[in-house]
Amino acid sequence: MRAWQFVAVGKSLECREVPEPRAGTGEVVIEVRAAGLCHTDVGTMEGALEGLLDHVPMTIGHEIAGVVSEVGSGVSKWTVGDEVVIPAVMGGAGSGRDGGFAGKVIGLADELVAIPDGVSFAEAAAATDAGMTSYKAVRVAGVGEGTKLGVVGLGGLGMVGAQIALLKGAEVYAAELKEEVWDKAKAVGVTACARSITEFADVGLDVIIDFAGADTTKDAVEAVRPGGRVVQIGVFRATGELPVLTLVMKEVQVLGSNSGRHEDVSGYLELVAAGKIDAGLRTISFDEIGEGMDRLRRGEVAGRLVALL
Repeated sequence: MRAWQFVAVGKSLECREVPEPRAGTGEVVIEVRAAGLCHTDVGTMEGALEGLLDHVPMTIGHEIAGVVSEVGSGVSKWTVGDEVVIPAVMGGAGSGRDGGFAGKVIGLADELVAIPDGVSFAEAAAATDAGMTSYKAVRVAGVGEGTKLGVVGLGGLGMVGAQIALLKGAEVYAAELKEEVWDKAKAVGVTACARSITEFADVGLDVIIDFAGADTTKDAVEAVRPGGRVVQIGVFRATGELPVLTLVMKEVQVLGSNSGRHEDVSGYLELVAAGKIDAGLRTISFDEIGEGMDRLRRGEVAGRLVALL
C-alpha cells in the first residue's frame, strides 16, 4: 500500500510503498477513510517528537477514522465493518507507531471509539484530536451556564472550543491575530473579538483557555479576573514567562490540559451528530497530503484539513 512517511527532520513527507499491516493479538486493522492533518504532524516533521518515533521512516497522521477490516485474536468488542476512530494520544498511532496517512493502520482494540450515526468520516477524524482536545479543555476549565470565557487563538481547536463553550451557556470573548476569522466567530455566537485578550481585561473573565501558547499565557494571567483560572493547551514555544506578582496577588489558577479521554471523544462526536458543531473542515485527496502538510508548515491553512481516502 502507499503511505506518506516522515523521512528526516526538515524534509517534506514522502509517499512510499509499504507492507499492509496485519492484526496481532488485541489489535484490529482499520481501512482508513479519513485522516486529519495537524500542527503536531508539523512538529514531527521539524523534530519536536523525534525521540518518540518507533522507527524512521515512519507513517504519520494521528487523526484517523475508518472501517475495521481485520480482527486479531482476543478481540471481541469489534467486528469487520465497524466504523471507528483512534483517539489521538502521544505515543499512539501517528506519533509512536505507524499512523493514518496510509490505506490501512493498526488500532488497539481497547483504544477505539465507535463513530455514531450521522457523523462523516472527515468529521470523525477531526474529532480524534481537535474535537477531543478542545472538549476536554472546556471540561477542565469548568465552563458552564453564565461563565465569562476568554479564548486565545481561533484556529482549528480554538474555534471548536468556543462553540463547545457556547453550547454550555458561556459568554465567549476571543483573541485572534487573523482578523479575517472574526466574522465566523461572531456568526457562531462569540460576543467580541480582539487582537489581544488583554483588551477584555475589564470584562471580568472567569476563565481563559489559551489555545495559542505564543507568549499569550502571561496576557491571560493579566486579563482574567481575580481568583480566575487560565487553562493552557497551546504550546507554540516550550517555555515562556509569567507575571508572577500578578499571579500571586490575583490568586489566579493556571492549569495545563493535554489530549483527552474516550469520554471527551464520545462527547464531542455526540455534538457533531446533533449538528451543533462547525469544525471548519476542508477536505483534500490522499495524493494531496504531502502538499497539504507543506501548506500547514507555511501557515497557509485556515481551519482543519482532512484527507479522504
